[in-house]
Amino acid sequence: MIESPVLKGTGNYSKSTAFLLVGITNDPHLQLVLFNVFLIMYLVTLMGNVGIILVIHFTSSFHTPMYIFLSHLAFTDICYASAVVPNTMVNLITPNRYISLSGCALQLFMFSSFGSTECLLFGVMAYDRYVAICNPLYYGTIMTIRTCNVLFATSYIFATVQAAIQTGFTFSLYFCGSNIIDHFICDALPLLRLSCSKTTINEIIVSLSAAIIGGGSLFIIVTSYLWIATTVIKMPSSQGKRKAFSTCASHLACVTLFYGTVLFNYLHPSGDVNMRQDVVASIFYTMVIPMLNPFIYSLRNTEVRRICHQFVTQRISFHLFCVQNLS
Repeated sequence: MIESPVLKGTGNYSKSTAFLLVGITNDPHLQLVLFNVFLIMYLVTLMGNVGIILVIHFTSSFHTPMYIFLSHLAFTDICYASAVVPNTMVNLITPNRYISLSGCALQLFMFSSFGSTECLLFGVMAYDRYVAICNPLYYGTIMTIRTCNVLFATSYIFATVQAAIQTGFTFSLYFCGSNIIDHFICDALPLLRLSCSKTTINEIIVSLSAAIIGGGSLFIIVTSYLWIATTVIKMPSSQGKRKAFSTCASHLACVTLFYGTVLFNYLHPSGDVNMRQDVVASIFYTMVIPMLNPFIYSLRNTEVRRICHQFVTQRISFHLFCVQNLS
């Protein structure tokens, strides 16, 4: 049960009902530039990830665990970016940057839920690569469709429960002082700094969530790739080594980008001097990485590139055929 928040200090307080997001910049010209940049990035994110989902769905040869997990990663990237980017773009072109208490809670829940899902999916995908390379003879019996369903369903459920707990505890606090969030999103740590309640339990929850989900997923990734590296080194064929590396390269690139910025954002010493760095890192892992993921997987995977090209060519030919018949 969540206990009633205890106010710091004494006096009468009125609980805040809205927050003011400081945003990224107050320069009107830079705001317009960033709006256009973020709009392009968001559209590319949607098209790239929706394209990955459609190609995997309509290509029977891609109905394998690796590509099923990739389609879920693409879906997560769409939701993850959508929780942040549209509201950020609106705040860049409107003077009113206020967000309601419920709107802030919803953004924190969505941001935390899909961010955590992405972490867990990276761990699941690393385990899938470990089984494929280190136990290829048993891959079909270990990574069954039922196992895949259990793994990604567990990822969604675990991340959602974690986000619900974190959001519930965060908004059980009183925000009775400043309502200015020095960020462009409603994240847990900036909100805790504004609270006039005791935040010890909340800080423990944030730390536990990061340790269990982020740290746990990272442990699975590192352990899996240590076993993979050991297996690849023992391979007698250089062609086999190259093939094994090519199946892991895309995943490793995405994991490095994601965890590199997240760890920078949450593990470096806090302070006002680093706030702008926090914002830049947040932009990277909430906007840039969801846009890059489908391209990294497409560029590093010859089969994905071939099927994507074939898929697009067929759709263009079909539409041209329809137009010719109609005319």
